[in-house]
Amino acid sequence: QVQLVESGGGTVQAGGSLRLSCAASGRTLIWYRMGWFRQALGKEREFVASITWTRDSSTYADSVKGRFTISRDNAKNTLSLQMNSLKSEDTAVYYCAADPDYARITWTYWGKGTLVTVSS
Repeated sequence: QVQLVESGGGTVQAGGSLRLSCAASGRTLIWYRMGWFRQALGKEREFVASITWTRDSSTYADSVKGRFTISRDNAKNTLSLQMNSLKSEDTAVYYCAADPDYARITWTYWGKGTLVTVSS
């Protein structure tokens, strides 16, 4: 079983930066894809970014391209999301996710989330 724990959320002014982290435990996520999702109040959860095990490919939602950077440290079993130039519309609970199947539409393992609030 995989456990994912997010950290690094908080309140930041518009234009500022935050770095989210996700620590995985239970097993080493060899070959797992990992990603970040977010859910704003009253809205559905949406994809933010994902990265492959080999780190040779990462994908971003259009809304965060050029502002967010996803990275992972396979030796430490951690995932990060560097968020720059934050906007009020980035306010949401951010979730870390992992899955061994790159072809699956859904994701198997989820963290409980960390809240990011961007004040204008």
